Amino acid sequence: MNGPWRRGYVALGSNLGNREAALESALVELDATPGVRVDAVSRFHRTAPVGGPAGQGEFVNAVARVRTRLAAEDLLAALQAVEARHGRDRAREVRNGPRTLDLDLLLLEGETRDTEQLQLPHPRMEDRLFVLEPLEDLDPALILPRCGRSVRDQVAALRAPEAVL
Repeated sequence: MNGPWRRGYVALGSNLGNREAALESALVELDATPGVRVDAVSRFHRTAPVGGPAGQGEFVNAVARVRTRLAAEDLLAALQAVEARHGRDRAREVRNGPRTLDLDLLLLEGETRDTEQLQLPHPRMEDRLFVLEPLEDLDPALILPRCGRSVRDQVAALRAPEAVL
């Protein structure tokens, strides 16, 4: 934890229980994590579930901009520990199913990864409005590494009538 402070982005989502309280609690826990500071948080967005079993409740999604001195893998472990404290059991859940809390590391300054445990930048973030709209609240001019567009331009492209997801 002696490295320089770097900027990162974390997506937050919940569609079980008191969704807003879960996100607020997760943000407090994340900010209290040694080597992590929450700098800014998007508005909370209500979104329909994408994929997974039918009949799921609506999600509440947000994105947090953080500063961290943690290695990418250590930050991921911290995020998963917060999820577990909120009742998430990844071993028992259905893929894209309902969950009390979902924390995804989207980007970490200067870092790329492609391992079984961690992919940076997050591989599907550029195609998901439920991630990009909150990210747009924070940094609309941020250039997305995979498509090379700003967050604002990618959101507009995905909202266009001819967009195929």
